[in-house]
Amino acid sequence: MSRLEHSIAAPVVHREHYRDADDDRPRLECGVCGVWGAEKDAASSVVALGLHALQHRGQEACGMASIHETRFHTERHMGLVGEAFGGADLSTRLPGSAAVGHTRYSTAGGSFLRNIQPMFADLDQGGIAIAHNGNLTNFLYLRNQLVGEGAIFQSTSDSEVILHLIARSRKAKIVDRFIDAIGRIEGGYALVCQTRSKMIGARDPLGIRPLVLGRLGEAWVLASETCALDTIGATFERDVEHGEVVVIDHEGLKSLKPFPTRGARPCLFEYVYFSRPDSVVNGRSVYGVRKRMGMRLAREHAVEADVVVPVPDSGVPAALGYAQESGIPYEMGIIRSHYLGRTFIQPSQGARQKGVRMKHSPNGSVLKGKRVVLIDDSIVRGTTSVKLVRAVRAAGATEVHLRSASPPILWPDFYGIDMPERDQLIAANKTLEEMRAHLEVDSLGFLSVDGLYDAMEAGPRDPRNPQFTDHYFTGEYPTRLLDREIEEGGREVAARQLSLLVSA
Repeated sequence: MSRLEHSIAAPVVHREHYRDADDDRPRLECGVCGVWGAEKDAASSVVALGLHALQHRGQEACGMASIHETRFHTERHMGLVGEAFGGADLSTRLPGSAAVGHTRYSTAGGSFLRNIQPMFADLDQGGIAIAHNGNLTNFLYLRNQLVGEGAIFQSTSDSEVILHLIARSRKAKIVDRFIDAIGRIEGGYALVCQTRSKMIGARDPLGIRPLVLGRLGEAWVLASETCALDTIGATFERDVEHGEVVVIDHEGLKSLKPFPTRGARPCLFEYVYFSRPDSVVNGRSVYGVRKRMGMRLAREHAVEADVVVPVPDSGVPAALGYAQESGIPYEMGIIRSHYLGRTFIQPSQGARQKGVRMKHSPNGSVLKGKRVVLIDDSIVRGTTSVKLVRAVRAAGATEVHLRSASPPILWPDFYGIDMPERDQLIAANKTLEEMRAHLEVDSLGFLSVDGLYDAMEAGPRDPRNPQFTDHYFTGEYPTRLLDREIEEGGREVAARQLSLLVSA
């Protein structure tokens, strides 16, 4: 049987975490990375580099589990990957040739060590550690069912449900138990699981959340994005397919397709905002898609102006595309500070109200006396947009024309994006003219859904079988929302948006 060591985090400077109530950027709650067959005791260093490349997917907490011989070693930390896993003693703390890691955001309410992944359990067949990107839409239903059967939960993470399902499976082999467990879950997920003899990767049947496979010499790597492979020097092999389970051990890689075939529907927000621009997601360059979004936006919402200005950093490729298509000069009219983490503690309410100036500073030499086209990747509640528009006007802009490189966000997400409920989404509650007035801009334009599909080079959207997960724009959810149905049916379930890491 395997043994567990370092179950409590090694010493690291912990910071309080504050999320500005006016910060309306959508959050993707995690990134995963795993390696199997690395050089002696090098796996944890490889995974740490991979997690560092995925830091944009989660900046509040991180964790790692390694396997050395038959013994698991785990650490969980609040804070950034570099703070937690940047020490020269990492291979001593987390030895072995196989490891899995996770980096995450918390939702409103804060982070807790008990929710930090990978989740670990000792089963009758040995230890198992699991890292999860996404969200289960039947999490509360399964959790209540398991608790009713006597299960004891140590966290409020839906990843722990998967561990319980694996533990309770009647199958003989661990891979079959894993498949048995994920056959009962619903939603969007990418999983990397480490046992004492295998690494297992899985992607949900629709491929909503991404997962890629790479090689590092003789070692195998699984990660949320190709940028992690690039950072550790691994070569990209392929995407893990939707509904696929990959099993990696000393004999090599085995691909399993245990579920009925369905059409893939990857998440469009990976391209709009979440993935790093140098990543390739499902065969598409994120940078290329974002630039084409801007070009299509310029055709759909042209305006006479003097300068195109991105909201950095995620608005940059779209702004480049808009400028090139429109012929309007592109300028860095807003400068973003890269030294303020999303966990920065503003000392007073007054400072919080000025927080946008700490993160985004207007460049007066570019803006003064100019008609500005301001390009952002998306508009959620509009609170950040109002601050930015006011700052651009205060810097001397004579006109501000706001353009969103994605369609209006009309519906919340339940597949791993921490997004407000519908009554807080500006586009769901105001007309275009009401939004324009509220955001204090001279004109406002959103990329159309068809325009976004065009930027994806996917052809027109098929309303009967959409090519992508796009419910936040269309209201057409790709799976059943069982927990939501129960909640709306009046049963006693959580009275808030479903989330991967709902705080207790």
